Amino acid sequence: MSESQAYIEANKEKFLKELFDLLRIPSISTDSTKKSEIHQAANFLIHQLNELDLSRVELFDTPGNPIVYGEHCPYDDRPTVLVYGHYDVQPSDPDDLWDTPPFEPTIKDGLIYARGSSDDKGQAFTHIKALESFVKSGNKIPVNVKVILEGEEEIGSPNLVPFIESHKEMLECDMVLISDTAMFGKDQPSITYGLRGLAYMEVEVVGPNRDLHSGVYGGAVENPLNVLCEMIAKLKDEDGVIQIPGFYDSVIPLTEADREAMAALPFDEEAYKKSLDIDAVHGEKGYTTLERASARPTLDVNGIWGGYQGEGAKTVLPSKAGAKISMRLVPDQNPKEIAQLFKKYFESLAPDTVKVKVEEHHGGFASVTDLDFYGLKAGAKAFEEIYDKEVLFSREGGSIPIVADFKRVLGVESILMGFGLTSNAIHSPNENFSLEDFYRGIKTSAKFFEILPDFKE
Repeated sequence: MSESQAYIEANKEKFLKELFDLLRIPSISTDSTKKSEIHQAANFLIHQLNELDLSRVELFDTPGNPIVYGEHCPYDDRPTVLVYGHYDVQPSDPDDLWDTPPFEPTIKDGLIYARGSSDDKGQAFTHIKALESFVKSGNKIPVNVKVILEGEEEIGSPNLVPFIESHKEMLECDMVLISDTAMFGKDQPSITYGLRGLAYMEVEVVGPNRDLHSGVYGGAVENPLNVLCEMIAKLKDEDGVIQIPGFYDSVIPLTEADREAMAALPFDEEAYKKSLDIDAVHGEKGYTTLERASARPTLDVNGIWGGYQGEGAKTVLPSKAGAKISMRLVPDQNPKEIAQLFKKYFESLAPDTVKVKVEEHHGGFASVTDLDFYGLKAGAKAFEEIYDKEVLFSREGGSIPIVADFKRVLGVESILMGFGLTSNAIHSPNENFSLEDFYRGIKTSAKFFEILPDFKE
């Protein structure tokens, strides 16, 4: 066992305590009242980086939340790895559905329950502790390393892209290392080589100038909530095909090799349905469940509102209704173009009895990493040495828009070395992260840094 791996083994309790300290900070980026907590989390991470004796540690202010940065680049002949993660988290509500307090970390059945445990504090923290394992065991970090941790990922990273564009020289690297994805299954390490993009919209349908009595006005005045439901129903057909004109024009069809690779993954559809307590899956006709969930574009209503929603009955015809709608995109689909196509089509569906407002919130491009990239091969080898199991390569249905931006601005590939599971309930009550995978994640990250120079082309 190397000295760094021995250090990790000897300091598990210390690492867990520090992670718990970070998880207790409710750094919710969607909540404007949590600005002090955002800064508290950022300063906590600055302290962590200062403990690593890096050559530079700095907190950068932005028009939004601060960016944590550190670097140590003593080598001319070794790769430079940019470690990316985020310290902001989703809101915890509905809090009454949590079995334990969302910001008081609790271990139960080998899982760490807390908001941010998997997405992304727990996963990002593995790399900081991996770097510590070299420094504190009296060794040098084996590669050049830069660390960037942002506080706005959960709101679309509005200030990160301008930051990397204006600090392109400072962030120059050979690859980006990210742990914000999931393994294919328990004890089955996998590297995500493809992510879908995103276009996120909000719509509002407005009718009369106030809520009306449904008995007095019903049948004579258009109900915006009825109209909204009818409009949403026209966005997809019965086969799950999105009806927006031009939506599929830039979609690259799946190749036979793509489909064969996904078919070879150990996916159990019956177990999948059982885990979700559903009797049947549903999606675009002609594609498998894995293909639909990772490599085909989608359109989903994420929230809908209007009218009376309190206890009991109230016979009201609502003045307005609204919905939030997301579209997951695949390579070559431009989120800005898709947003405009959505807006044009949705507005065309509205009758003249209502007014419609369509707002684009945020989006990002899909990304695919070259499977022959040496950093990807080093990541797979590190996984195999720690987990003692061959690594699978998979595409994931989620979106990390900054991956495409790193490639566009810095010209580098990203290694998506996730240690979470799809069952971690990220963005939901009772988010969790395996204690064992927290420790194995630290070891895998350390092994990656250790062996990466041997893979450099």
